[in-house]
Amino acid sequence: MPDIQTEDTAKYCHDLVHEADRDRYLSTLFAPDEKRPHLLALYAFNLEIARIRELVHDPMPGEVRLQWWRDTIEAIYEGSVADHPVAQQLAGAIDAGNLTKLGFDSLLEARAFDLYDDPMPSLDALEGYLGETSSSIIQMAALVLTNGQAKTAADAAGHAGIAYGLTGLMRIIPIHRARGQCFLPAELLARHDISPAHVLAGRQSEAIRISLLELRQVAKHHLAIARERAHAVPPAALPAFLPVKLIDMYLKRMERIHNPLHKVLEVGQMRRQWSMLMAAIFREF
Repeated sequence: MPDIQTEDTAKYCHDLVHEADRDRYLSTLFAPDEKRPHLLALYAFNLEIARIRELVHDPMPGEVRLQWWRDTIEAIYEGSVADHPVAQQLAGAIDAGNLTKLGFDSLLEARAFDLYDDPMPSLDALEGYLGETSSSIIQMAALVLTNGQAKTAADAAGHAGIAYGLTGLMRIIPIHRARGQCFLPAELLARHDISPAHVLAGRQSEAIRISLLELRQVAKHHLAIARERAHAVPPAALPAFLPVKLIDMYLKRMERIHNPLHKVLEVGQMRRQWSMLMAAIFREF
C-alpha cells in the first residue's frame, strides 16, 4: 500500500481521538512510539463511523457515508487511498497489523444499526453488535501492536469488547435518548413490564433500575471471562486492553447514579489515567 501519511494527517487523527475518545487516547500513551500513530488512526476511523448518526438527519445520508467508507476500505486493499486524513493514516495501520478486510466489513455492517431508531431486540443481538464493533476494535489494535501476531487474543478481546461497549452504552443513555435511540434490549425490558418507549420518555422507575442492574451483571460476567483468558494476550498487545481496566470504576459509579436516563456518567481523567498506569505497570487489565 502507498505510504502517504503526513504530519497533518497524523495530527488530524491525534486531535480527533484526544477530543472525542479520551480513554482510548490515554491508552495509546502506553504504546511504543512507532505504534501510536497506527492506533490513533484505527481509533479515529472508529470515531468517524460511530459519529455518523450525529451528522445526518435521516438514515439515507448515513448509509451513503457508510458506503463511502466501504469503498474507501476496498480501495486501500487494492492499493489506492482516498484523499482523507483518516483513510491515509488507516492504510498504515492495516499494513502494521496485517488487518483483514472482513473485520472492517463486519464493523461497518454492524454500524448501520446506529442509523435507525429500531430498538435493540435482545441481549444476544446487543452482544453480537458489540462483538462486531467494540470487540473488533480491541482485536485490531492488538494486531497492530504485535505486527499481526495477536490472534491468540481474539477470545479475550471478544469478551473485553462486550464488557467495555456495554458499559459505555449505559454511561451515555441520555445521549442516545436525545437521538431517539434505545440500546437497552427490548426483550430484557419486557421481562420487567416496560418498553424502549419508557426509556426514551425518561421515566425513571424500579423496572429501569433492575434492568440496568442486570446489564451491569452481564458486563461483569464478560469482564471476568476476559480476565480469565488474559494469559493468551501477548504482552505487547496490552495497550489495546488498557481501557477495559476502567470498567470496574465505571460500573461502581453507576451504582450511585440515581438518574441514569438523564445524567451521563463521568469519572475524572486523573483517576482514569492513574488506573491505566497501574494496569500497565502490573501488566493486567
